Amino acid sequence: MPRLMSDSLREQLAKRIGVYDVVQANNGDWGSVSARQCGLLVKAAIEAAEEQLKEGR
Repeated sequence: MPRLMSDSLREQLAKRIGVYDVVQANNGDWGSVSARQCGLLVKAAIEAAEEQLKEGR
């Protein structure tokens, strides 16, 4: 399955919503992130994409 976002963007968004520390505490395992936190990550990604569309990027 193709990646929907880059690792860099995922890490940036995770840091913004406070989830990245969970990943780091579990040796980089994104499976340790809860479903709710994943939902917040998706929401942050959508908001970032909408901002870029508004700015014309």
